[in-house]
Amino acid sequence: MPELLTTDEAAEYLRLSERKLYELVATREVPCSKVTGRWLFPRAALDRWVSAGLIAHAALAQVTAPPIMGGSHDPLLEWALRESNSGLASLPEGSEEGVRRLTQGEVIVAAIHMHRLDGDDETANLDVVADAAGLHDAVVIAFARREQGILVAPGNPLGLSDMASIATSRARIAQRPAGAGAQLLLLALLARARLALDDLKLAKPAFPTGPDIAQAIRAGRIDCGIATRSVAKSAALDFLPLTWERFDLVMRRRDYFMKGPQALFEFMRQAGFRDRASELGGYDVGDTGAVRLVN
Repeated sequence: MPELLTTDEAAEYLRLSERKLYELVATREVPCSKVTGRWLFPRAALDRWVSAGLIAHAALAQVTAPPIMGGSHDPLLEWALRESNSGLASLPEGSEEGVRRLTQGEVIVAAIHMHRLDGDDETANLDVVADAAGLHDAVVIAFARREQGILVAPGNPLGLSDMASIATSRARIAQRPAGAGAQLLLLALLARARLALDDLKLAKPAFPTGPDIAQAIRAGRIDCGIATRSVAKSAALDFLPLTWERFDLVMRRRDYFMKGPQALFEFMRQAGFRDRASELGGYDVGDTGAVRLVN
């Protein structure tokens, strides 16, 4: 083997993916030099780097994240966390924030439902995880498919049907925090309707979860908002269906077999979980527990 290794040779030598190697290059954690536009890696320097234990710190650290489920809120997930005795706490702050916290080692699992402006959402969760810097060792597990829609008061007194009707009627609509899956869906729906956020009468501040929106509608503080069918059903609100979405769990591969996640996964395979999903409404758990991506 030559003394100066190319990127693919260095990745093979270190037993890393080229993507991970580029991450280490970007953060200047691996010895290398750029010559005539190409990255070259001195093999002797790589040997010293590995021997010094730097690679363990930079790429293979095994620090255990706290037993917290970050990301998006979901009634079925919240119930499953409690009933499975997983010991996992819940920190629902939105999909993008969940991914950020997972990347930083601040949560052990992130629940996500991403949406694209172009409307192609089937692989949106997978693409976000695959492209996230620092999640080269992630695995994506299917939790459920969920039905999202517009929550309105019983009887739909304003006759709402879509984003255009909400804009023209000046209905007070809830928004979610930036980066939340439901907010991403709202932006996607507006883009397809050729509308902007400024065209809506937005209620402020942002509502953290679907149940918060449901409570505000029942109290008469707002007229509508995007949430799941299960939230609408539990609050006895009318529901205008919009789309089915993927709701997935993301974690690092090394954490997949930890006690907390395994307790949750085992519970998700039981009949009681399926019965609860049917009772709540708006869930498809046909592929629950399936591995959708291994990074």
